[in-house]
Amino acid sequence: MNAEIPAQIHPLACVHPDAEIGSGVLVGPFAVIDADVRLGSNCIVEPHVHLTGHTTIGPNNRFHTGAVIGDAPQDLKYAGASTRLLIGSGNVFREHATVHRSAKLEEATVIGDENFFMAGCHVGHNCQIGSHNIIANGVLLAGHVIVADRVFLSGNCVVHQFCRIGRLALMQGGSGISKDLPPFCVARGDNGICGLNVIGLRRAGFSSAQRLELRQVYHAIFRSRQRLRSTIENALKQYLDPVSQELLQFAATSQRGLCSDTSSTNPLR
Repeated sequence: MNAEIPAQIHPLACVHPDAEIGSGVLVGPFAVIDADVRLGSNCIVEPHVHLTGHTTIGPNNRFHTGAVIGDAPQDLKYAGASTRLLIGSGNVFREHATVHRSAKLEEATVIGDENFFMAGCHVGHNCQIGSHNIIANGVLLAGHVIVADRVFLSGNCVVHQFCRIGRLALMQGGSGISKDLPPFCVARGDNGICGLNVIGLRRAGFSSAQRLELRQVYHAIFRSRQRLRSTIENALKQYLDPVSQELLQFAATSQRGLCSDTSSTNPLR
């Protein structure tokens, strides 16, 4: 059995003696790790990173220069409680990315595994981020946003608080949403969608039959002349593939409403 590799902490780093540092961790100069941080094995903390708050971090994460992880929420109601941030394994946080801990004790900000947070992006308090997502430069996620798995948010996208983004969805650069973005769909402009993420579906191994049925579901929901609620109810009975059901269940449970197809002028949407 291989012996654990001790952490290597630069003498110019500031690591609180109560912080828990896993084996094989590298900490660069001028990094700050506060008392309540739990840092898993083989993480890399580059210069000028600040890890703070009640933050638990899994193994094999990398924090690039200037990232601030676990700071207090930007919420005027926050009164200094010891709220939490939970981070899985294998994530990358590029330069000056910021992630805030939750605003209430009963919840946590949660980030899954193998996500890529590019430079200058922000994850607000109480966000729930899945796994294998790409959050590009300048993306802003407000509080309580839910992002599923394998989502691609292009540069400078903005997401309003409490919005949901479904699996394998994509937002084009500079787009913004204050409504829910369904799985497998592409966001364009303000609260608009312009079809399915076809390339993403192919890369994820979806069969041609599944892609065809998803197109039929998309047209039924977003381009029909029927009322949305009745359309969803009918489609749930008609389209039974699990992938189609995933999109339909997401639409059926939306509390904020859904982004609208940019080619649709249906007044019932």
